Amino acid sequence: VQLQASGGGLVQPGGSLRLSCAASGRIFTVNSMGWYRQAPGKERERVATITKGGTTNYADSVRGRFTISRDNAKNTGYLQMSSLKPEDTAVYSCNYRVRSFSWSRSEDAYWGQGTQVTVSS
Repeated sequence: VQLQASGGGLVQPGGSLRLSCAASGRIFTVNSMGWYRQAPGKERERVATITKGGTTNYADSVRGRFTISRDNAKNTGYLQMSSLKPEDTAVYSCNYRVRSFSWSRSEDAYWGQGTQVTVSS
C-alpha cells in the first residue's frame, strides 16, 4: 500500500490550502485516516482524524480552521486548511489504517511521504 500526499506549498497568513492523500495498492478498505504534522524542533502532533463512517476529531489548535474529509470510493483523504497561521508551518503527513483483505479483520498503518506547508508573508 502506498500513500501519495500532495497540495502543500507557501501561503500567506490567513490563506488556505487543501492537502490530498491518495492510497493505492492492496486495499479492501481504509478504516481511519489521519493527518499529522511536525515542525522543526518539535514532536509530531496529530492534526485531525476521520473514521470510515465520517466521525472526525481535531487538535484544539486547528479546530474551526481545518476540515478533514474523505472519498471512500477513491481511497483519498483531504485536509482543507483555512485561516492559516505561521505556527501551522510544518511537514504534514497522512496516516491510514488499511484492511487489505476481506477475509481478515487485521489492519496495518501506512504513512505518506509528507508535504511541506509554509505560512509566511
